[in-house]
Amino acid sequence: MAKEDNLILGGQAHKLTVDEQSAGGKKSGEARRMKRDLRKVMEMLLNKEYSDKKTGDVKTGAELIAFKQFQKALEGDTKAFEVVRDTAGQKPIDKIQIAEIDAEVMNEVDQLVNEAEADVIEKTGD
Repeated sequence: MAKEDNLILGGQAHKLTVDEQSAGGKKSGEARRMKRDLRKVMEMLLNKEYSDKKTGDVKTGAELIAFKQFQKALEGDTKAFEVVRDTAGQKPIDKIQIAEIDAEVMNEVDQLVNEAEADVIEKTGD
């Protein structure tokens, strides 16, 4: 049975029996607890201190991961570079500017675009 077969679409949850709703709530709670526990373990591992057997240097898990990502970025791994850049707070910002534009100006722009498209079609013979 595919995962999609278990989905209830279009606001049909009210068609479930009380037992089915209760079972779904229990499963949801189990999933949330499992995610919470995994998050706690990951935080513990990131904060744990590890010592280098050769040098005796002590670093946290987070520091070791950051260093490995940095090394991979230096070797040319672009995904690692993006992670390093973004983590360092240098991620390029995607900006969307919303402005009030007069309907008359929009009509003029539409007309120019339509004329340009017609010009291209005329030149290509389509």
